[in-house]
Parts: sequence; C-alpha cells; structure tokens
Amino acid sequence: MNRTELKQLARIRLREAKILLDSGNYNGAYYLAGYVIECALKACIAKQIRNNVIPDRNFCNDFYKHNLSDLVRFAGIETERINLEHNNANFAANWAVVKDWKESSRYETFTRIQAKELYNSIASRNGGVLKWIRTFW
Repeated sequence: MNRTELKQLARIRLREAKILLDSGNYNGAYYLAGYVIECALKACIAKQIRNNVIPDRNFCNDFYKHNLSDLVRFAGIETERINLEHNNANFAANWAVVKDWKESSRYETFTRIQAKELYNSIASRNGGVLKWIRTFW
C-alpha cells in the first residue's frame, strides 16, 4: 500500500464511520473512526520512504503498530502536536479523545456519545485531528 492509497483509505474510512454513526452502529463507527487516524498517520510515515532505499527492519516493524501516540512520534510530528496542543484548546481536547483509540476497540462496546465524540474529534474543522495530520501527509 502506498501513501496515496493510505490517504484515500483514510477518507473512505471517515465516510464509512459517519454512515455507521448515523445508522446507530456505534461500535463499528468508533472502530473505523480510529482507523482514519491510523491510515492518515501511516501516510505521513510513508512520505519518509525513499525510492530505491530498503527501510531498516525496525522502521518496517514500527510501521505496523496501531498505537496512535507512537505513530505520531514515528511520523516525526510529535513536536508539532505538542505545540498545537499548547496553542489550540480545541485540538488539545480532540487529541485527548483520539489518542485513546486502540485497535482492540473492535472487541468493545461503545455508546452513541462515545462514537460521536471520537468522530467529531477527528472530523472537526476547528481543531480536528485529521485536519492537522493532513498538513503533513
């Protein structure tokens, strides 16, 4: 999968999460919403890969992690995240929600409020996490 495909997949998952949220399927909406950020961060990471250069094994292993905080660091945008968090209360609140998503959430149950909060924290035009990541992908 390449960077363009990861960006496209993030957009698709965002639409799918909204459809699930609107139809009352909160567990799936929550789970897919988190994947939006994972795909977007992986698009940022993919931007670092150069043609004709075999990435280090640790790089490859780290790429397949699902922890969003780790992926932000791996993407090289942790300093920017911290700065934005200090200067934008909306982003800080949104990141506080988004960072807690985990791949294992597919085994959990979520309420409408939880799913909507995660979706809005990602999709918001005012301090939304996806809007911020898009500046780096």
